[in-house]
Amino acid sequence: MAIKPDHWIRKMALEHGMIEPFVESQVREGVLSYGLSSYGYDVRIANEFKIFTNINNTIVDPKNFDPRSLVDFEGDVCIIPPNSFALGRTVEYFRIPRNVMTICVGKSTYARCGIITNVTPLEPGWEGYVTLEISNTTPLPAKIYAYEGIAQILFFESDEECERSYADKTGKYQAQRGVTLPKV
Repeated sequence: MAIKPDHWIRKMALEHGMIEPFVESQVREGVLSYGLSSYGYDVRIANEFKIFTNINNTIVDPKNFDPRSLVDFEGDVCIIPPNSFALGRTVEYFRIPRNVMTICVGKSTYARCGIITNVTPLEPGWEGYVTLEISNTTPLPAKIYAYEGIAQILFFESDEECERSYADKTGKYQAQRGVTLPKV
């Protein structure tokens, strides 16, 4: 597998719809950068958030997730409480080819503020809006800016297609549209 440069990402996005909407160059002025970079694509976070709360005294259980442990919020700025967590989704919709795997890393500006973005790999054959997991590791409230850069997706291409893709497995998060909660 090899990491793919900007011209490959551009071609895959424009000719094969791998990323929609696709921003062909990095936007940086006055915002947390987003768009095509040298060896990846900086994704934006949409204005839909689910913020963890303990007002209902629920337990976080990945096998029996209680949606009452989250508060829905829509807005251009999301405040994540101290030592807390929120879910969001990308502005961009992805269609990952059968011979490609991605890794997502957080942006350095947020990381330097104690805000960590986690995304599991986007598997070959997966498509949808990416659900983003955002942790505020600080003892202070933290701001997240909608429609600005939040993380970078790195693309790795194999010389051959996988034997069984995420789509073939009818994965539980295939074609997700909004912020998607855990499923078993």
